[in-house]
Amino acid sequence: AADDIQVVTFRVGLQEFAFDILQIERILRYEPPARLPRAPEFLEGVVRYSDGAVPVVDLRKRFELEAPIRDETRLMIVDLGEHRVGVLVDEVREVLRVDSRTITAPGPMVSGLAGAYISGLVTRPARTIIILNARKLLSSTERLALGAIETT
Repeated sequence: AADDIQVVTFRVGLQEFAFDILQIERILRYEPPARLPRAPEFLEGVVRYSDGAVPVVDLRKRFELEAPIRDETRLMIVDLGEHRVGVLVDEVREVLRVDSRTITAPGPMVSGLAGAYISGLVTRPARTIIILNARKLLSSTERLALGAIETT
């Protein structure tokens, strides 16, 4: 249907999240990122990708959760517009077709930094999926830091 969107669902901790499928470039198995000297706190390092390197952000740490590496840990290459970034998640679950009219806005209780990340909620029997806006995961200051890293 014209009002359907596709999302890629994934798990961070016990919660299920999703990105619009159009924001996902690839999903890769975990490989340890190469650490960068004097890198910003939010940056885990970089991994080889395509014809260069992609910075890696651990979404588990971003949400202040434990971040053990498991067999299911995946690296999602996400298109942020002017940058690509690798996002570490606990597990990629499925591609889901969602009627956009069933996506609800986060309530007024969700505010601040968390509210900036969230573009909507999808409820299903026994599950709630939080749809994240990939382009909002990094602040403008963090984007500038990424730009500085990419140009060095």
